[in-house]
Amino acid sequence: MTRIGLKAGARKKRRLYFLLTSITVLGLGVLLVLSALEDSIRLFYDPTEIVERNIGPGQNFRLGGLVEEDSFASRENAGILINHFVVTDGNESVAVTYEGLLPDLFREGQGIVAEGAMNEDGVFVASEVLAKHDETYMPKEVVDSLKKRGEWQRRTAETQQKDDAL
Repeated sequence: MTRIGLKAGARKKRRLYFLLTSITVLGLGVLLVLSALEDSIRLFYDPTEIVERNIGPGQNFRLGGLVEEDSFASRENAGILINHFVVTDGNESVAVTYEGLLPDLFREGQGIVAEGAMNEDGVFVASEVLAKHDETYMPKEVVDSLKKRGEWQRRTAETQQKDDAL
């Protein structure tokens, strides 16, 4: 081989090494970003996941589940409406406090998603509460979570019995 042929082969080899190194570094960067954002990508946690993950005070996240029957209480303190209720997934329950007006469609036994953080007492302090839109709507994530926990069919049967009684 001539000297020119050796130089061309060495250049091709360097380009190949550079390309493989670049792809590897880019892949590792994407992997690191996705693993760092894994908890942020999650739309909400149900009460069982909160207990399992041992989420500490001050960490913002979304809580999703059903408002437990006979758990809602509301009072006024210095002109501010303070609401207390419990969100459950059938296995675990989390006490929730929310200051302000709840959505018009908020009711016990219905699915909600609330955004906020746990306080030192283990109570979820919500900064926003989202309720269902109509008679049949429940956030997809809440439905999936209830199905995963085996609560979806039970809730459907209870709701049907209540509707039949009316």
